[in-house]
Amino acid sequence: MSTIFPPTHTRRLAETTFNDVLIVGAGIAGCAAAIALASRGVRVSLIEKQPVWRFQSSGIFVYGNGLQSFGELGVMNEVLAAGFPVAHGRNVYLDHLGNPIVDVDYPSPADGVPPILGIKRADIHRVLAARLEGLGVQAQLDMRLVGLKSRSDGVQAELSDGSTQHFDLVIGADGIRSQIRQWVAGDITPRYTGLGVWRSVHARPAGLTDKIMMMGVGKRLGIMPISQDRLYLFGTVAEPAGSHYEPARWPELMRERFAEFGAPARQFLDQIDAQAEVIYTAVEEVALPLPWHAKRVLLIGDAAHASTPFMGQGGAMAIQDAVVLGNLLDECLDIDALLQRFGTLRYPMCRFVQEASRKVGEAGAVETSGDCAERDRILREHAQAQVDHFYAELKRLATLGRQDIFSSL
Repeated sequence: MSTIFPPTHTRRLAETTFNDVLIVGAGIAGCAAAIALASRGVRVSLIEKQPVWRFQSSGIFVYGNGLQSFGELGVMNEVLAAGFPVAHGRNVYLDHLGNPIVDVDYPSPADGVPPILGIKRADIHRVLAARLEGLGVQAQLDMRLVGLKSRSDGVQAELSDGSTQHFDLVIGADGIRSQIRQWVAGDITPRYTGLGVWRSVHARPAGLTDKIMMMGVGKRLGIMPISQDRLYLFGTVAEPAGSHYEPARWPELMRERFAEFGAPARQFLDQIDAQAEVIYTAVEEVALPLPWHAKRVLLIGDAAHASTPFMGQGGAMAIQDAVVLGNLLDECLDIDALLQRFGTLRYPMCRFVQEASRKVGEAGAVETSGDCAERDRILREHAQAQVDHFYAELKRLATLGRQDIFSSL
């Protein structure tokens, strides 16, 4: 398969708006931004506070718009090879006992781009790390940013190894609990949504090839293939604010939370023992108003717009941040104008995703047993139209942004 949307960057280093960039955080957003900038000749320093590059072993699903963005970074083929494409984009809705409700098909954004891909998070990072290595960018592990000082020509950054370095731009890609966000927006803390997500990884039966969503009473339990031999369960349920569970209890608690669920999830729930790969996270979001930058410091990814997971768009929004930043650099704007344009272009789409995802999560959390029949009726009659509307709006917003970026080239 040939690469879809191969990067074609012709700007020389001397023509770029900025030449030296520090990216704080080597997760999906930070690695993607490093690729987008380094492929355009920018000198990138990428730092990560983890002493060892570790990532959650659970899965993630990436819809077609996110896969398109991977293509623009030149890594879509590698991402597809590492994961499990759901070729027809089918999402099978069942009730918690396994009775069918409705099948919904997700759209493909372009020929050669699957509608949806399941993949282990660690495998995404391996693909991005390999691309970075090819560009000569090495993440500096066990490194933190400990001080920032704005200057007229950039930023003076003090690092945890005692060095002080000058950069034209600092990008905060350090996640939902971003340290860099304090320099941009002050003391903004993530908002807890009242929900928790439980995830586990299992062997994939050969016949399980679709994304499955089982609808319980105030609970959701999904099944998603993530490779040729693995899948993951992901379940959402209301959890009290401030809840903390010892990791050693996660397998036991996940079984308890979804004990009433039947087939097809039942076999995987029964497999969860003390040695199982189980991860629990509280569902939080960051709804940060513009601006997402202050002087020469910019926020991207979850640091700026962490979303709840109910629309499966968090990773896609982070990758799109990187693509838009690179495209704006091609326009060779003044750096202050570039940072302003970045926020103006990205805010409407990220806000749309956050609001849609929040609405879905909140609706599910307040269900009672008496609501389920009506919920299932609405799914049967309207789910496909709602999916089509959501992705049509994403496409409209992306098209507007792309037209805005390239209108002056």
